[in-house]
Amino acid sequence: MNLVAQFAVEYKVPCDKCPLRDCSVFRPLSDGELDLLSDFKIGEFKVEGGATLFAEGVRSDQLFTVLQGWAFRYKTLEDGRRQIINFILPGDFIGLQSTLDAEMEHSVETLTAASFCTFPRKRLTDFFARSPRLAFDVTWLAAREERVLDEHLLSLGRRTARERAAYYLAHLFVRAEEVGLAVEGRVRFPFTQQHLADALGLSLVHTNKILRRLTYDQLVEWEHGLFRSPNLAGLAELGGFDLEARRERPLL
Repeated sequence: MNLVAQFAVEYKVPCDKCPLRDCSVFRPLSDGELDLLSDFKIGEFKVEGGATLFAEGVRSDQLFTVLQGWAFRYKTLEDGRRQIINFILPGDFIGLQSTLDAEMEHSVETLTAASFCTFPRKRLTDFFARSPRLAFDVTWLAAREERVLDEHLLSLGRRTARERAAYYLAHLFVRAEEVGLAVEGRVRFPFTQQHLADALGLSLVHTNKILRRLTYDQLVEWEHGLFRSPNLAGLAELGGFDLEARRERPLL
């Protein structure tokens, strides 16, 4: 079963014309690297919000880079309880976070209408052989994902509920800002408080109380889907999030 087979590849944006490459957070590629990446890419497709890209326990033949839109990666228990592992934004490379040639160990669902660049999993070894630099980029992205998950694990295990919410909101705001999603200091968060609760490992009631407290402390404003932090430095300090960390990264 290949869940993404139902999504037709309809158009193609040349890699050298990718609008995400205008974002300073992404490392520039040489002309040769762009040519190789264009050869590796097999096309693009669009889906609506609520589409399943990967399902836990199902094999997938593709890897993806998010061109537009939001998604989230999650695992579930047998009784239906869900843990959101992370939110997925434009520029993120997904599908690698599993055994390369076996069934997926997590699920991915879109939060909004989204578009994706598509790459064949079976050609990954050849891709590595043809460009050690791009192979390093893929490895770097995998290592970065592990670092991010280390911080989320620290939040779940040791940060207080208020600290972990502050960390997560600062983290998401900065990630969205880096890829051009902030407008006049505001980012449209397309997820609900229940999604946030599933990411923080808290109940919906507790998450709502924490958000009201952060709002009262003038650290966050989140109304009608639009999020801003009147005091981002204060929010980051509360959560232990490093605003000054160097964040340049590859874009595949």
